[in-house]
Amino acid sequence: MTTTRPSRGRRRAPSRIERAAGKAAALQKPRVILAGLLLLALTSVMLLDGYLRAEVGGDQRVRTGAGTSKVPDDILDGGPILTFRGGRATTVSVPDKTIALTFDDGPTPTWTPEVLEILEKYDVPATFFLVGSMVSRYPDIVKDMVAQGNEVGIHTFTHIDLSYQSDARVDREMEQTQLALAGAAGITTTLFRAPYSSKTDAIDNYSWPVYERLGENGYTSVFVDTDSDDWKRPGVSNIIKWATPEDGKGASVLFHDAGGERSQTIAALPTYIEKMKAAGYTFTTISGVTQAQDAAARETGGAGADGADGGADGRLQAAHREATGLTLYEGKALVAAVTVAEWTVPTLSVGLAVVGVAVMGRFGMMLILARRHHRKRNRGRFRWGPDVTRPVSVIVPAYNEKECIANTLESLARSTHPIEIIIVDDGSTDGTSEISREAAEALGMTNVRVIRQENAGKPAALNNGVRNASCDIVVMMDGDTVFEPDTVRQLVQPFADPKVGAVAGNAKVGNRDTIIGAWQHIEYVMGFNLDRRMYDLLRCMPTIPGAIGAFRRDAVLEVGGMSEDTLAEDTDITIAMHRAGWNVVYQEHARAWTEAPGSLRQLWSQRYRWSYGTMQALWKHRKSLTDKGPSGRFGRVGMPLVVLFQIVTPVFAPLIDVFTAYSMIFIDFKAALLAWLAVLCVQLVCAAYAFRLDGEKYRYLLMMPLQQLAYRQMMYLVLIHSCVTALTGGRLRWQKLKRTGEVGTPAGVS
Repeated sequence: MTTTRPSRGRRRAPSRIERAAGKAAALQKPRVILAGLLLLALTSVMLLDGYLRAEVGGDQRVRTGAGTSKVPDDILDGGPILTFRGGRATTVSVPDKTIALTFDDGPTPTWTPEVLEILEKYDVPATFFLVGSMVSRYPDIVKDMVAQGNEVGIHTFTHIDLSYQSDARVDREMEQTQLALAGAAGITTTLFRAPYSSKTDAIDNYSWPVYERLGENGYTSVFVDTDSDDWKRPGVSNIIKWATPEDGKGASVLFHDAGGERSQTIAALPTYIEKMKAAGYTFTTISGVTQAQDAAARETGGAGADGADGGADGRLQAAHREATGLTLYEGKALVAAVTVAEWTVPTLSVGLAVVGVAVMGRFGMMLILARRHHRKRNRGRFRWGPDVTRPVSVIVPAYNEKECIANTLESLARSTHPIEIIIVDDGSTDGTSEISREAAEALGMTNVRVIRQENAGKPAALNNGVRNASCDIVVMMDGDTVFEPDTVRQLVQPFADPKVGAVAGNAKVGNRDTIIGAWQHIEYVMGFNLDRRMYDLLRCMPTIPGAIGAFRRDAVLEVGGMSEDTLAEDTDITIAMHRAGWNVVYQEHARAWTEAPGSLRQLWSQRYRWSYGTMQALWKHRKSLTDKGPSGRFGRVGMPLVVLFQIVTPVFAPLIDVFTAYSMIFIDFKAALLAWLAVLCVQLVCAAYAFRLDGEKYRYLLMMPLQQLAYRQMMYLVLIHSCVTALTGGRLRWQKLKRTGEVGTPAGVS
């Protein structure tokens, strides 16, 4: 056993790598926060979209059968327009031979433009009582509506019965609709019509306080005295008949431009207008009615209100107010936010559908190819070629591995295959090299070399080991990993095939008795090893695990060694081997037991490095997409699969849970739960089959539902964190995880 030591001298200055790492560390917290904020933003967008569609905060209750003892009789028997001028409740009737044409529930892009076209053709104004959520979704229609000279009023934001709601909810419904109008058309309004209202005689003891409160705030409440009942779709002739006032009386007439299929309304409207004009009727807005009353009151010396209040600007209807200042900007912000939600949620829905199909397809492909791989490699007559019996070099990069290195050496001492062991101490400060030397002496191992170098990172340590290796096959393992006695022998047998340049072993989680360990155990068996069987048959293995992999030494040197360009040196070297024309295969019988991160923080750190490094490696080898030959094969097959299943689907997968929770709470609990359970069952089947192939105990699958709920969210945040780091030009170093050394010899692993 030989040991190479660096020369001693004065304390060295921080290296460029260390300085860069320090700067990167200072940026980690903001990136984590940004990842969390992105998830929060997406959730908020979904909630906003649900609120707009009355899925969130919707209330379908409609009050019926309440008493009217608290409502003044003159209001119950009065006209359809309720005002509170001077603090006193007063109703206004529509003059004879006058129609105040009103439309409820819009706007909608299907029917409202057709209504506006008919009104413009016949030069008829109307008053539209708009639902705020619809206004915010279709602002351009409202803008055209107002510009055409029509009047608008509030029909609440979510079309709820206000008599059930608190004062705060009533105020919110009104204010949000006002903001939507401000953002859409630059106005606010003083007109209001309650959803589910009809004539004034339907006002009851529960709704009357609402009208009083709104009246105190300056609103005019508008009712109906002639209803077309077009929402029942009774036929064009009945709509016209029911919308016609009796005996030449004036009327506030109700139609609908939204809320359902309105083709009969569109067909009836021109005939109705022509009929009423022929009968000598004129059409006006609600403000036109009140202004006419005010004018009549002035002529007779009455005390009517000044109908010009708010209408001094001739461009505005009397009920309209020009939105200015904060109201205008808040309204525009609301419309902008809704626009984002209107594009984002459908896009996410389509994306999730595509991802769902892709994930299900992947599960099916994995099961089929994994079964084929298992049967092919485990047939009695299958051989890679003549047995590989020559010695190999085992390289162990180590940085502060005092807890684990002795166990690693002890496991290698039991190897059934001849090996030389090269431990590359990458500037450890905990006595790793001394512990290695002492452990080797205690075990009587004469085939161990310890090489010390200044801290330069794992790739540099591996390259140092490769340069010092005396064998033509090198096995790479981590300093926290233990091998079974037959692991090395099994791992190197594929090199009997001269086309094989690298072999991926079967990495297993040794510390699996905690929740976090069990989650990673499931991931390793199902997510990694089942994948590797598939990639092996497709000849596009993307990653040889750092815990257990073997390479032809000449092939490693041919591709330039372990690259320090990326943080995923294992993925980088694997893709490089493919591009150089070498086959990369998976050897399921070569098992290694590794210590997985024992805390969420360490797990985050590890997966952050993995995902970021994978992105770096894919970007580095992007030219394989257009290459020919073996390099092009990986670019055409392997790279799309890795991008789809290691970057795209992990980003969208947690949103499936978010959409599921959203659906359970706000849409259909039973249907959403059944859909989620169906997907979970498919995953359980795949996991169970993977466990069967690996000879694992099924009891760990009991942790899978919890893993799906919690683990995926964390992996999503990790991936977003990595994306943010990549976009902001961040750099990471080879991160050291805290080890406990609890993964001992393989015999002790259960």
